[in-house]
Formats: sequence, C-alpha cells, structure tokens
Amino acid sequence: MFFVLGLIIIVFAILTNGVNLTPRNVTNIFIQNSYILILTVGMVLVIIIGNIDLSVGSVVAFLGALSAMIYNTGIGIVPTLILSLLLGAAIGTFQAFWIAYMHIPAFIVTLAGMLLFRGLTYIITNVTPISLIDDKYKQIASGSLNIKGFTIAGLDGLSLIVAIVVVVALIFFTLKNRQKHINHGFTVLPFKFTLTRIIILSALIISVLYKFSAYRGIPTVSVVLVVVAAIFIFITNNTVIGRYIYAVGGNAKSAKLSGINSEQVVFITHVIMGLLCGLSGMVYTAYMNSALPQAGVNLELDAIASCFIGGAAASGGIGTIIGAITGGLVMGVINNGMSLMNIGADWQYVVKAAILLLAVFYDIMSRRKSGLG
Repeated sequence: MFFVLGLIIIVFAILTNGVNLTPRNVTNIFIQNSYILILTVGMVLVIIIGNIDLSVGSVVAFLGALSAMIYNTGIGIVPTLILSLLLGAAIGTFQAFWIAYMHIPAFIVTLAGMLLFRGLTYIITNVTPISLIDDKYKQIASGSLNIKGFTIAGLDGLSLIVAIVVVVALIFFTLKNRQKHINHGFTVLPFKFTLTRIIILSALIISVLYKFSAYRGIPTVSVVLVVVAAIFIFITNNTVIGRYIYAVGGNAKSAKLSGINSEQVVFITHVIMGLLCGLSGMVYTAYMNSALPQAGVNLELDAIASCFIGGAAASGGIGTIIGAITGGLVMGVINNGMSLMNIGADWQYVVKAAILLLAVFYDIMSRRKSGLG
C-alpha cells in the first residue's frame, strides 16, 4: 500500500502540475484528514474482531458539540480534552455492553447509536452551530510545533531534526526486529527487500517533514495522530489484549475454548472506539472552528473504507494500524487531488466506490490464493 500511495501522489503531481506537492497542500492533507485517521485507528480494531461501528460519525458530532459547550464555560483545553475522552469512553461502554454481553449484532447496536446520537446532537445544539469563545481551541487542528527563530537554511529546524530522529529510529527498529525473527528461527525476506522498504519509508518521512519545514512546521494534529498510532501499535503488537483481539477476530469460538474471555475483548475494543471518537470530535470541532449539528456525516464510511483499503479483512482477524492509516492517506490524497483538479463531488464518490470495491476484491482473491479464504 505504500507503493500505491507513492504512485497516486506521483500521478496527481503530474495531473496538477505539482500543486499537490506544495508544502501548504501537504500540510493541509494531514490537517483535513486528521479526524478520520484517528477514527481509523479505532475502527481497524473493531473490524479485526469481526465487528463494525456505524455510529462513529454521529458520536463525533455529539461529542464535538459537548466539548465546545464544555470549553465555552472557560474550563480550559486540557480539562475539556479529559472530559471529552471520558464521555467518549462512556458512550463506547454503553454500546459495548449491548454488543458484548447482550450479544446483539454490532451492526444493529451501532446503527441505533448512529440515529440516537445524531438526534441528541440536534437536540443539544438546537440545530444551530456552537461558536467557540476564543481561538485557542482551534489550535488543536490548525496549530504547528516549531521553535521561534530556529531555522536551518530557511527551513523550520525542529521539523528537520525530527525527520532525522524518526529515520534513524526506523532503521534501528526495522533491523532489530528482523534480527529478532532470525534468532527465533522465523523465515524472513531477503535483506534487499528490507533495505528497499527502509529506503521507501525513509524517503516518505523525509519528504513529508521537509514539506512541513517549508511551511509552518509540524502540524499539532499530526503529533496527536502519531502518539495515538504509536500507543495502539504497541498495544496490538506487544500486549496480551492485542493478541486477544486478533485471536477473537480470527476465530471467536476457538479463542473462547482457549480460555480467552471473548466478551471482555469485544467490550474493551468498543470502549476504545468510543474513546477515540471523543478525541476525533474535538479535532473535528477545532478544524471547523465551531460545533456543527451536521458534523461527522459519512465519517464512519470513510473510516471503514480506509481500513479495508489498508488491508483489513472483512471477515476479521487481519489488519494493522499502519495499514489502516495508509489506507486513510490514500483516500485523503485522492480526495485532495480530485479537488485540485476541480472534479465534482459526484465523480469523487464514484472513484472512492471503485477503489473500495477493488481493495476488498483484492483482499478476497489474496486470501483464496493463500488458502485462507
């Protein structure tokens, strides 16, 4: 998918005469898709356990409106963030109870949630946008991290240093992980493939951070996304609950017979989804600079599509955080490129539908060839 993302970027660079590669546009791509990518992190976990969540768009709107109302009391941004996360976790707990312990299909519960929280959003906002009392809130989405006066050759110095640190870390952990697999007797790809992967990823990282440095520095919301992604990558790869999520998604009955409390795993996963809805709701409100009653429409579809394009299996048990985020970036780059080309929203829907269908078809065919389907 990294190859696909790179190819799409190159194609639109040709079609837009390089406009999509300007520092301003690259920064805007991350800012405009940040709330979707945050939702995607939670959605891929839900899909891995074999469920779906149709309520996230409405929950984002509801929590975004509540967070704006809380912030307008003058409580401050940090307490608002904490309360928004707690409210999101509470909503996730409510839906998780019906799904995990009452054994009502997630499709039905979250469909009801989609209607419920959309209606509650209209009620608490009185179908009227809620303005924010000052500009500090919107810095979550539009702010940038930089050190005033610290530049290197006219570029933001902090962005360039972060690029170097991230690339060094990528090389170190990739080689360390490869050696770990070798020491445990696992089959690994030839070193030239590992080297190619390092080169491509390093080029993407350096390119993105270089673009950031040439504009306003690292967007605050991209740091939020990286932190969220890092936390859940660690959870899925290095913790018991992460292994249980894959086990339940792969075969819930076998997982149950193996002693795994599958209901608890499903419950925790949906609570995580609610928690990330709280964060995404704040980012969405910050991006719009107000809480809109119609906010979040079709966000659940964008998040689900990102997961499938990023390699998650519709049958559950397969998917990665990095893959889902990459799928989200693919959708974001395509949307941005078509907008720059002045392609209408009608054709944008057609293109996204075709991409989603082809991605799922490719997944099914790959599983059949490998004997997993």
